[in-house]
Amino acid sequence: MPHATRNLKEEFERDGFVVVPSGLSEEQLEELRTASKNVAQLARDGKWPHIRTLPRQFPPWANDPSQGIWGVQQLMNPDLPGHELFTKSYFNNSTIATVQELLGGCNEDELVMELYNLLVRPDDDFELRWHRDDIPPTATPDEEMARLSKPAFHAQWNFSLYNDASLIVVPQSHKRPLTDIEREADALEPNMPEQLYVQLKPGDMVFYNNNILHRGAYKHDIERMTLHGSIGHIEGGSLRARNVLQHGRGWIEGVDLSRVTKPERAKGMRDRLLALGAEHKNTGYSQDD
Repeated sequence: MPHATRNLKEEFERDGFVVVPSGLSEEQLEELRTASKNVAQLARDGKWPHIRTLPRQFPPWANDPSQGIWGVQQLMNPDLPGHELFTKSYFNNSTIATVQELLGGCNEDELVMELYNLLVRPDDDFELRWHRDDIPPTATPDEEMARLSKPAFHAQWNFSLYNDASLIVVPQSHKRPLTDIEREADALEPNMPEQLYVQLKPGDMVFYNNNILHRGAYKHDIERMTLHGSIGHIEGGSLRARNVLQHGRGWIEGVDLSRVTKPERAKGMRDRLLALGAEHKNTGYSQDD
């Protein structure tokens, strides 16, 4: 993943997001598409309980797909068919290197395994409200800045296997409180000032600070297979615990690292997440739906 002519950290800190190629071949993308289609079908058929169900936007989700789904959770769970490929993809050397760059050149032993999920075409058109992932909409400007003034301590990404323009962001909003217009706008306001639809081609990845003001808009008739992951920094501690552990924790210890390229690095990242979970038993949820 060549970045020689770009300062990704500078772009990421300035805008709150940055788009880079995954560097995977068409054959590798097709392998991930096949695996993603398989797990999406399992989820729609009620054979995988860890799902994002319509019309709920944020966790906790029911494990009943009868009203439709828009995502599949826990791709690295060893009980999920195909978990080995997803785990290998998550710990891809290029992804790890990009995260290290975005986090200021941190060492591998400072990285924390976090989440890996799949975002799919919903059964009905579906839109998320404007939000920051770990700041509730009721937060005052001072409360917003108390969080936003701290380092991100993570890089979150969407890795598109098909064309994807579902993510809508307000660039640079990760560094300031909401404006009056943003605070008072309808939750699904389609014309937020300065909003940007992030355009991804197959194989593209958008890394973003999840406290940038953003939302998603998904069409039932446009195929979507987008891998949604995050990696944290060990100094994130309690600031990352709730955001990550609200999605479940029972699967973490059993993650199969046999196919990853650097298993000792991966094991260290997993162990640091287990330690975070041991320290934070009851995290609650970041958002009310």
